[in-house]
Amino acid sequence: MAPKQNQTPPYAKDERVLCFHGDLMYEAKVTDIRPAAKVDDTQYRIHYKGWKASWDDWVSADRIRKFTDDNKQLAAQLQLQARQRAPKSSKKANAKGFGFGGGAANGSEMSSARGSEERGANNSFGGRGPRRGRDYELETEDAFHARPSIKLIIPDVLKALLVDDWENITKNNQLVPLPHPSPISKILQDYSAYESPKRPEGSAQIDILEETLAGLKEYFDKCLSRILLYRFERPQYAEVREKWLSDDPDWANRKTAVETYGPEHLMRLLVSLPELIAQTNMDQQSVNRLREELTKFTSWLSRHAGDYFVSEYETPPNDYVEKAKN
Repeated sequence: MAPKQNQTPPYAKDERVLCFHGDLMYEAKVTDIRPAAKVDDTQYRIHYKGWKASWDDWVSADRIRKFTDDNKQLAAQLQLQARQRAPKSSKKANAKGFGFGGGAANGSEMSSARGSEERGANNSFGGRGPRRGRDYELETEDAFHARPSIKLIIPDVLKALLVDDWENITKNNQLVPLPHPSPISKILQDYSAYESPKRPEGSAQIDILEETLAGLKEYFDKCLSRILLYRFERPQYAEVREKWLSDDPDWANRKTAVETYGPEHLMRLLVSLPELIAQTNMDQQSVNRLREELTKFTSWLSRHAGDYFVSEYETPPNDYVEKAKN
């Protein structure tokens, strides 16, 4: 006889938890439970710490995580990836933002988020909005909602790969092999070949697609060394730059970031885009169009993740590990 299934919900009323909202996790509390015939269908009413009750939400168990040290560290890291912003005194560049008329944030003025992930993992993340930690100025709720926002929902498959990427590099001291067997330039080219035939030739929809993909390339090239790398990856990046300047025939067609790096690093850009777009002068209509395009792209990428993401990370030699740590 098969063992009787445990029908006890994994989370209890008044339990302190972490809850996903979009691609980030926030401290929260279970205020109510809506039982179901199957325990997996149980719904939990969540109140996010530091926010009004109007933000309370009914969610399923797959959006909730136990309030453990490991999960708190992960939540802090995910928020750090998304909330790095240029200094207040810095000016916005006049570069075209994704072709929709918005100014792209000046990459040279961005701080390096991932160079201090160990410090960021210990930051407070009690509030649900950005800039809630001790090192950030408090931002009013009205000002937060007035900013343009992509509110991009990352598919669970890609979200899991993003977490694995963080663990492999920051905990296991491993690296994504470079040059990547499936560089970003190839991924975007493959997606364009898939999506373009679905749109009328010469139409505005084709133009928006091309502008979005061009914007992703530009943002990635500008953001890679400043906000997309963990500290452990910086010696690898220095080696890559030397290869770009060399006459090595194996690197003849790998002279830019999008030709060298792959989807693992591209995902880091995608989860950072909400904060990056908030620094531009894009209007809400343009942001909405961009969100639609990125949602289609991430959905397609999640279905083809096995074709592009590496199955194994490489373990660098001991001298590299010492160099990265020091």
